[in-house]
Amino acid sequence: MKITVIVAVHKKYWMPKEKCYLPLHVGREGKADIGFAGDNTGDNISGKNPYYCELTGLYWMWKNMDSDYMGLVHYRRYFAGKQGAGHGDKFNRILTEKEIKSLLRKSDIILPKKRRYYIENLYSHYAHTHYAEHLDCTREILLEKCPEYISAFDKVMKRTYGHMFNMFIMSRKKCDAYCSWLFPILADLEHRIDYKNYDPFQARLFGRVSELLLDVWIEKNGYSYQEVPVISMEQVNWLHKGVSFLRAKFSGKKYDASF
Repeated sequence: MKITVIVAVHKKYWMPKEKCYLPLHVGREGKADIGFAGDNTGDNISGKNPYYCELTGLYWMWKNMDSDYMGLVHYRRYFAGKQGAGHGDKFNRILTEKEIKSLLRKSDIILPKKRRYYIENLYSHYAHTHYAEHLDCTREILLEKCPEYISAFDKVMKRTYGHMFNMFIMSRKKCDAYCSWLFPILADLEHRIDYKNYDPFQARLFGRVSELLLDVWIEKNGYSYQEVPVISMEQVNWLHKGVSFLRAKFSGKKYDASF
């Protein structure tokens, strides 16, 4: 069982030593070398990174790797394992290859633990913090390209929870099926949204829409999965995040930076 989990990174940073993790410099095209493999070799869309975020890494892995299982995490977000739990050292709590293999014996999809919004559903939260047009256009594309997904799309948009961050580990077969479905939808979306006139933060819409489409794809196909908690390698300012959300919801001020 060969497992490759790319770690999307854009700056020098600590990386796990487990052999299954592959640090990948996303958006490498035209950038200085930071010592990691880049997503600008082979078949790639590295130049779209300002709009696609970590998805340029996912595309590169899909087109250029042949592992039995494939996945995506971030340099500051990982699946949490049990090793070292309680010792206060985040670097010792990242899901190990041994733990990944154990989980994959039960289900060939691993997802992050659901993020819950409670007072918002996925559609309204996105509409308040970004632009509803992105999701409305995505629904139009599904209706034209694969109408069998509309029911799942509508169901997911009404949920108050979702599997975020574009993080997953799944079998090569499922990864190929997912990417073959996802990237044509995003390519079509590029032609319907005037994203190059957005500010740099809002222009990263394709990576955000895909976070929701992963659940749509899983819902439609009825795939089982296992959830694993996410561990952040950096402190999250929850107060700032909460205040920004309330401003977006009640004052119409869109998000302008990551948290």
